[in-house]
Formats: sequence, C-alpha cells, structure tokens
Amino acid sequence: MEQQKVLLDVKNLRTSFFTDEGEVKSVNDVSFHVNEKEVVAVVGESGSGKSVTQLSVIQLIQSPPGKILGGEVWFDGKDLMKFTKNEIKEIRGNGISMIFQEPMTSLNPVYTVGNQLTEVLRSHSKMSKKEAWQRGVEALAAVGIPDPEARMKNYPFEMSGGMRQRVMIAIAVACNSKLIVADEPTTALDVTTQAQVMELLLSLVKEKGTSIIVVTHNLGLVTRYADRIYVMYAGRIVESGTTEQLLTDPRHPYTLGLLASVPRLDSNKDEDLVPIEGTPPNLARIPEYCAFYPRCRYACEECKKKAHPELRPVGGDGHFIACHRNVKEG
Repeated sequence: MEQQKVLLDVKNLRTSFFTDEGEVKSVNDVSFHVNEKEVVAVVGESGSGKSVTQLSVIQLIQSPPGKILGGEVWFDGKDLMKFTKNEIKEIRGNGISMIFQEPMTSLNPVYTVGNQLTEVLRSHSKMSKKEAWQRGVEALAAVGIPDPEARMKNYPFEMSGGMRQRVMIAIAVACNSKLIVADEPTTALDVTTQAQVMELLLSLVKEKGTSIIVVTHNLGLVTRYADRIYVMYAGRIVESGTTEQLLTDPRHPYTLGLLASVPRLDSNKDEDLVPIEGTPPNLARIPEYCAFYPRCRYACEECKKKAHPELRPVGGDGHFIACHRNVKEG
C-alpha cells in the first residue's frame, strides 16, 4: 500500500489565555497530523480546545489575552511557527482556509456575496475584477448554489443558513486551498442540510484532492465521513485512531461516553441515552492528574495518584489513548 504524504503535522502545540482568573491552558501539548486527500475529525465538548487548536495552527489567536507558547506546525514541509506575519497571511486562503462556525458573523451583512468573494480572490491572486467575478460565479456553482450569477448580487441576509454555509465553502474552493478547516460547519442547520454540507465537503476531497479537518462536538455526524478521528478533552487529545477503530473498539472512557450519548438507528427504541455526568473542568485549574477523573465511571484512586496520562499505542495500528486504565483491559 502506498504511504500517504503528511500535509499538516502539528507537534506539542501549546496555547494559553492569560486572564484575571489565571492561565487558561486551552491547548495543552497537542500533536496531530493530516495526510493529503484525507478527512480528519476533531471532536469533543464545547471548551475542549478544538477550535482554539485550529486557530493556533493559522495563528489567529487574539493577543492579548491569548498567546501561542510553543510547538511546531509543519505545513507542506514548512514550519509555520517560524513565519513572519506577512508570510502567514499568504498561507491563509492560499494554503489553509477556515470555515467558521456561524457564516452570518463571518460574512459582512452590508456587502454582497459577490463583493466579498471577489475581494478574497483578488487579495490572494493577481486577478482583474472581471476574472475574480467569474471565478466567484464558478465557485458558487461548484458548491451547488443555483443561479450563481444572480446569487453573487445577494446580501448574506437574503440567503438561508445552508446557503450561507455553502458560500463560505465556495470561498475556500475558489482559493484552491490544500487544507480546509471546517469549524462546526453544520451548527444551526437542519439534519438534511447537515448531510448536504458534509457531502459537499467530502466531494472536495474526491474532486480536488483537498484535505479537510472537521471540528465538531457531534461524534455521530462525522463517523460516516472522516477517515480518522481525534478526541479532545480539557485541551488535550485523549484518543485517536481510524473511524472504524473508535467506533468498534473505543478505549477511552470519554470516547465511550460520547458514543453512548449519540442515538443509534440499530438501538432499542426503549433504550435511554447515557449522558456524561458532570461538567468539563475549569481550564485555569486543571489538575496534575487526569482531567476526566471526576466524571469517569472507570476511575480508581490510583488514577488520582498518577500524573496526567500521555498518549500510548493500544489496539490496532495508529490507535492511541491517554488513559491509565484502558477500559478494554479493565
């Protein structure tokens, strides 16, 4: 089997926010990679550090109060952490595009979709207004927006939520980015539109060879689309592996909890969903031991006496967990 080429390789990334309450360790020694032509999902509850990790990769952390404290971000063979501000601006859009959670806050309500699309295109390439407009029309058509020429003249508020999300994807398509980061791309969309958006993202991988990172709290949403999954909790990755490994052989108690809280078509209709009890920890007061300990039904006193578990291989090839117990072993 031909070995896949790594497009993005993040090593020991650390990002904190310095507040009146103390240092909030939002990204705490996170390492992950994305191969070419691959769909990778990063899942976890709100506040787990998923979005901040991706914002750190393209250096969009608001400073102050945020600061990237260390780590390496290798993209296409170059360490972005060593780039100047102007150099990293060139990477955004041309190399890595980000689709933010709520398109209505990302699209300017007083400019037409066409104006915003052409502005992005002209800022990343030497195009005339006419060429950028035509590329924008083609991009809207590529993401399945009917009558794209007319839609270019629409304002964002004249479009549905699903249509606005397609516009955000069109901007990424138009820039021919090698990597697209989709941050909660289906938030506030109905189930049918969610599936359409995910299928659209998947088609980019097949047609353009684009790699995609899908950031979501909904583990059930990505199991059909992702090649691999990283599970985050309290600023750290607690389990990673192929989608099949995490679905058929989950090893971390948090992953088990996420799966148990998602409804399944093959489950008994009288069977209740099992929520994860408790709340995520305060990232300004993360304990030295496992942060999931207070909510873990498999925890024992030994877990509290040991330092925070590091990722270790378990199960099949490429499957890692950060857990002292390993629920399969007891």
